[in-house]
Amino acid sequence: MLSFALGFFVSLLATLLVIRYAHLHERFSGDQDLSGVQKFHAHAVPRIGGVGILLGLIAAALELQLSYPRVSMAILILAACGMPAFLSGLVEDLTKRVSPLVRLLCTMAAALLAYFLMGAAVTRLSVPWVDMALALPLVACVVTVLAVAALANAVNIIDGFNGLAAMVSFMMFASLAYVGFQVSDPVVLSGSLIMMGAILGFFIWNFPAGLIFLGDGGAYFVGFFLGELAILLVLRHRDVSPWYPVLLFMYPIFETCFSIYRKRFVRGMSAGMPDGVHLHMLVYKRLMRWAVGGKTARELTRRNSLTSPYLWLLCLVAVVPATLFWRHTVHLFVFVVVFVVTYVWLYLSIVRFKVPRWMVVRKGK
Repeated sequence: MLSFALGFFVSLLATLLVIRYAHLHERFSGDQDLSGVQKFHAHAVPRIGGVGILLGLIAAALELQLSYPRVSMAILILAACGMPAFLSGLVEDLTKRVSPLVRLLCTMAAALLAYFLMGAAVTRLSVPWVDMALALPLVACVVTVLAVAALANAVNIIDGFNGLAAMVSFMMFASLAYVGFQVSDPVVLSGSLIMMGAILGFFIWNFPAGLIFLGDGGAYFVGFFLGELAILLVLRHRDVSPWYPVLLFMYPIFETCFSIYRKRFVRGMSAGMPDGVHLHMLVYKRLMRWAVGGKTARELTRRNSLTSPYLWLLCLVAVVPATLFWRHTVHLFVFVVVFVVTYVWLYLSIVRFKVPRWMVVRKGK
């Protein structure tokens, strides 16, 4: 728990300093575009929250060097592998000039580094013909790189409202820590606890006031770390079902897949183009308008923050059963289907203005 606490306090302090001296760097770090389809804040906000999370991780991992040097070194190597993903996102946060393709390639490079330096590879999915293919090192390498890059990008996609991506990631790391404890994996357990503390240190400033954003650098790095710890967990412990991380990460994964389908096949547009009809955006626009309908900065911020708990609850539909049934492939697969059905039902209900009344929070008179 010392690792958790140290990660928390270093992240908390580093993020506070970023916010306190925002006037010195907001020309570069501030998200000043308030008119985009995916922009829901009322004033410029620093979008380099990932810096505090990274510093919290490094500080806590270095502290482990005294008592658990192997665990410390593994976490630090994994963090070093994630630098291409983090830095490509951070440069985008500062310059707004790094294309999505470049960031994707950098995240793939980070996964490739982890594959060679940590041996982190997807080697099974409990599907016979797929497992036969994954037995080939080249196939395992390609699948691993694509899976990690996809998850990092998915975390970035859901990073649309105050506290959304941070709390979703916190819950996922908590699940990884629990399973890591159950199978006695110190790297996964310690890495998850450290990231939980570092994310919580950022979360306090991000939710509900929205004083700082995670940014592309933070989102890519958090997604990378989630993916790598899950891969190492399944790789090292045969009793952990490979469908455990599939269900655990189902919310950002399916959000991304559904977004690609919606854009490409329903709307006839490029899958890489931003649009304003992600599920979290529909919750903001249609459910929250009854609770907070004003357009002042304070009301927009409140409306922004009230959106996230809806998606936290949706995420728990996947995270809770994944944590309970991490050994049982059949159960995990059934809950994957349950989550998909729940997500599609909720999305269509909001689109068609048929949301159950109990889900709509209305402004008190």
